[in-house]
Amino acid sequence: MKQLFFLAGLIMISHMTAAQNGNVYETRTVKSEILKSERNYSIYLPPDYAETDRSYPVLYLLHGAGDDHTGWVQFGQVQHIADNAIDSGKAGPMIIVMPDANTGRRGYFNDIKGDFNYEDFFFEELVPHIEKTYRVRSERRYRAVAGLSMGGGGTIFYSLHRPDMFAAAAPLSAATGSWSLEQYKERMINQMEGISETSIKNHFERHSIESIIDNASEEELKQIKSVRWYISCGDDDFLYEGNARMHIAFRKNEIPHEYRVKDGGHTWSYWRMELPLVLEFISKSFMQY
Repeated sequence: MKQLFFLAGLIMISHMTAAQNGNVYETRTVKSEILKSERNYSIYLPPDYAETDRSYPVLYLLHGAGDDHTGWVQFGQVQHIADNAIDSGKAGPMIIVMPDANTGRRGYFNDIKGDFNYEDFFFEELVPHIEKTYRVRSERRYRAVAGLSMGGGGTIFYSLHRPDMFAAAAPLSAATGSWSLEQYKERMINQMEGISETSIKNHFERHSIESIIDNASEEELKQIKSVRWYISCGDDDFLYEGNARMHIAFRKNEIPHEYRVKDGGHTWSYWRMELPLVLEFISKSFMQY
């Protein structure tokens, strides 16, 4: 009988240990001089964060249009999915940062007029704040970015603009930007009053996948190729064409990447299905393999 109680106790302890959860802090803030405001972000800290003094890799996980920093927490079930991925061994422990790009103005890029430079904020203020405030490994090999829809676009262009910053990038159902200057002008027509043709062309080329690749130096293209890319889009997603064109552009330029088209649309059920795979994919980038 004593042996049975002993075994039952071991099983209970084992279960309690296995059931450890990470913590999500839904709204923390960083002061931005660039954006002249307090900026919100959510953050996931892995299960053993409070019990150790180790430092962790970091994933910047970007939301889509219409959501904010809480989107991945509320609709994406990031805590549950990350806990399961870590507990199963499919992903290593990591910190996940979810910034807000829906306050003041919507979007992850510098405004064409130069008066709301969110991309500058991300690299010059948010990333340093996270690395100062939390036990984050600051080397490029331990940093990744992923996101859905508008956040997928942020993922693409942050990684193309600064491939020196990210080991892996995983755009999901991504908004891939305009594929011609004419299309860009039509999409941005309400924001171009008083903007010179040169500025319009430069802004387009900075947010054009093909232009960035075509204008990249040999060293810049080498850096882009060194990022581990995971591109995924549902077969019923209205953004399917841009994702397919990105895949073709990458293939033509011999940029290694994983490209997945799966059953689904532009929905949270699709992104929740993909998030465990994203965590597993980027974890391999954080490890020796």
